Amino acid sequence: MIAVRSLAFVALSLLALTAHADRRAMPADVPGIYATECGACHVAYAPGALPADSWRRIVAGLERHYGTDASLDDASVARIGEWLQRHAGTWKHVREAPPQDRITRAAWFERKHRKIDSAAWRHEGVNSAANCAACHLGAERGHFDDDDLRIPPGLPVRLRGAWND
Repeated sequence: MIAVRSLAFVALSLLALTAHADRRAMPADVPGIYATECGACHVAYAPGALPADSWRRIVAGLERHYGTDASLDDASVARIGEWLQRHAGTWKHVREAPPQDRITRAAWFERKHRKIDSAAWRHEGVNSAANCAACHLGAERGHFDDDDLRIPPGLPVRLRGAWND
């Protein structure tokens, strides 16, 4: 009986760890409209990267989406908004909305990228901190493992310091 309880505890613990390990991964049920519309201009970010309040404001303000009119029809807005709310970040580093609801202004993002020279963000192979796919091979799937990093093509040697750590 004790062995069965121990085995059940281990199994539940592994399930919990797996769920928490992928909290920023892209959920399996990505709406096609999210991938095509949001992914047309930038990586369609995994919803776990921001809290629900941030996603609510972003979806409500698509006509002025960070300097661009990204308006969609009401049905698409409702579908995307519902999906983002359901999968929004709840892990400890995402509980508070970052300034201007920008993932790149979140404390966890800034901490993870603190060694990146600001000139690297402006390099033509990167263009901005919001271009996750420039360095992260699994960005579209919400995978940001340090083992899957690449140096953006053409990035000068003097800006590569953070990739050598």
